[in-house]
Amino acid sequence: MSGLNREHARSLMQKAGLDALVLFQPENFSYAIGASGGVATMWRKAGGAIALVSFDPSEAMVAIVSDLSAPALRRFAPDVDVREHRIWVDMVDLSSLGAGALTPERVTAAYREQGLIYPRPERFDVARVLDLLQSALREKGLEFVRIGADLEFLPAADFQILKSKLPNIEWADGSDVVRRLRAIKSPSEIAYLRQASMLAEAGLKQMIAEVRIGASVRDLSEAWRSGVKETADASDIRDLTGLWDFIAIGTDPWSTAGIVEDGMIIKADVGCLINGYSSDGARTYSFGKPSLVAGDIFHALAHAFEAGLAAIRPGATFGAVHAATLKEMRVAGYAEYHRGHFGHGVGASVGSEEWPFISAGNTEVIEPGMVLAFETPFYAKGVGALMIEDQLLITEAGIDVMNTLPRTIVDLS
Repeated sequence: MSGLNREHARSLMQKAGLDALVLFQPENFSYAIGASGGVATMWRKAGGAIALVSFDPSEAMVAIVSDLSAPALRRFAPDVDVREHRIWVDMVDLSSLGAGALTPERVTAAYREQGLIYPRPERFDVARVLDLLQSALREKGLEFVRIGADLEFLPAADFQILKSKLPNIEWADGSDVVRRLRAIKSPSEIAYLRQASMLAEAGLKQMIAEVRIGASVRDLSEAWRSGVKETADASDIRDLTGLWDFIAIGTDPWSTAGIVEDGMIIKADVGCLINGYSSDGARTYSFGKPSLVAGDIFHALAHAFEAGLAAIRPGATFGAVHAATLKEMRVAGYAEYHRGHFGHGVGASVGSEEWPFISAGNTEVIEPGMVLAFETPFYAKGVGALMIEDQLLITEAGIDVMNTLPRTIVDLS
């Protein structure tokens, strides 16, 4: 299901002076159409899959995809105008072969009957893809207009080809429009992120149950992943599409060689992906009593977290949240702690962090429907990684925190 709100898209396009959006980034294609662009997108070049979103919400969206992906997309999204181009994968339907002739003759006849009589490209034919785009634009009266493309993604060489092939279009950067669209989550996107957060916490429960003297980062990672998968299986969750973890043990926050010993800090920053939507959350543990320095710093981080959380509300700016969080660290005496951001949006980006960011001077306004990961981290050699991070939904009334585990340092010894 597409997460794109067409009315919101029209409003943002109007403000940006755009007549349409043409989206090339695989993640943007999936967001707009509600389904993957298929294997051709793995090259991350213009043309693997393209989504055309017209200014008029009543106008059907166009999806230009490979002939391998097109049949499934037509079934999945019958309201989308699907147009297809050939890719390198050879295929033919042999389910109703005629009888009597030799197999090569019957197979050749099937190819010809199905119109599969042309050589296939090495990957895909960019010129053919852009012909399909040009045809769609012509049919919709969009030949001499201003169109926004996701230029933050589009390779420079591909953009030159695009401009050469479609010289009558005034191409503009539509990246900001796409960012703003994707920042406000649909109910289905929120459900994905909530489920992903739940699975990640289930994994943490399994991980902390298996912490022992001598356990390595790899041991804890495997325990976390096992907990996630077991919970997904038990809950019949079939759309778990990925896992990631950054686990640290000991006094070096960036080392993967740490071993659990008495007094060690254990940080687990983890996320699960549901249909490509990634959660993001973190907790800090200790095995035995942590050092005085680690305890003092974490105490300050916890106060800063509460101050920042209290500042997160609809209508507030991201910069104000950053200022409130950093102020608490300054009050605690940490005059040279400089964190670039205290969190970010979450969704279906390449990584787990997407716009908007809770950063200094960010005057963007927090809006209902955003899902954010709010964090207060501290990394120091000689101490380790200390971190609190929650995932939360912005509502009309305030915030809905999706995490349930304690934010304190829990002693696992």
